[in-house]
Amino acid sequence: MITTEKVLDALRNVDDPDLKKDIVTLGMVRDVKIDGNKVSFTVVLTTPACPMKDMIHKACVNAIIHFVDKQAEVDVHMTADVTSRRNASAPLLPGVKNIIAVASGKGGVGKSTVASNLAVALALNGARVGLVDADIYGPSVPIMFDVMDEKPMIKNKDGKNFIIPVESYHVKLLSIGFFADTSQAIVWRGPMASKALNQMFADADWGELDYMLIDLPPGTGDIHLSLVQSVPLTGAVVVSTPQQVALADAQKAVSMFKMPNINVPVLGIIENMAYFTPEELPDNKYFIFGKDGAKSLAERLQVPLLAEIPLVQGIREAGDAGRPAALQENTVLSKVFREMAQRVAQEVAIRNAEKVNQATAETT
Repeated sequence: MITTEKVLDALRNVDDPDLKKDIVTLGMVRDVKIDGNKVSFTVVLTTPACPMKDMIHKACVNAIIHFVDKQAEVDVHMTADVTSRRNASAPLLPGVKNIIAVASGKGGVGKSTVASNLAVALALNGARVGLVDADIYGPSVPIMFDVMDEKPMIKNKDGKNFIIPVESYHVKLLSIGFFADTSQAIVWRGPMASKALNQMFADADWGELDYMLIDLPPGTGDIHLSLVQSVPLTGAVVVSTPQQVALADAQKAVSMFKMPNINVPVLGIIENMAYFTPEELPDNKYFIFGKDGAKSLAERLQVPLLAEIPLVQGIREAGDAGRPAALQENTVLSKVFREMAQRVAQEVAIRNAEKVNQATAETT
């Protein structure tokens, strides 16, 4: 006879590859139901963008058939509850589970393109996503999401006015570009720019989000220091291109986040424009800006290499058209961006688990 205890014992042989524990111990197995030889249960992953979803599903089915009953009919429902190490009662952004900075040491490496496609890819995987365009002097998110003419609404909540983010492609957006004349340069000193940025966090109604991405300006200046001092970041992603001049600045960005007075975990490095592939020769790769530059930097700094994004005309065209390339169906580009999103979500889940384990160790 199949019992709940036998099912749970069998599933203790299935490990989460990232968290290095079995899924029963991790509390990921719920709603076990048995009807004769029919077994059904739910596995709650740490993110809807989990790259191991299919592998875990297959391992669960095999565990029941191997350890419980060879004739069992197994129905595994895969769902997700994004983990967080933030305090849900925090005064700033209480409904946001994870806040991720997307940074670059140097301008022109495609940081905003990466941030936009990362946001869209996470949303396509079922996550609730917000994107803050913190590049005060060169906002580009309104163009990339085709919302240049949109203006955020205001709503009153408990006697206070809050900005309602603009939504496009299931991503909530705020940018200084929504409030400024697009034909005029934004000429602000550091304190004024920092104040404007803080308002997009403190004076906006973001609601419940699994991931908030912050598209930072290039470099390591006032905006970055203001951000890390006021916003509790889960981690940072650094974008670079392969050539040495970009890698040198990317290293400075990683070093900034690792400074003791900042201490923000670096989730990894994303290499943009890694190689060029012509449409008429899809199997050919031309390493215009050098080869394995970000890979070598990641190994040297002991951080993950999260993605290698090709230099493809379609990415530029999609951004200019206001429809990020991650939205394309069944293309090489969409596959690259979705895999990038899965890797970022994976690193967030690992960091959150490490934080929980560390807190548990400190209390015992």
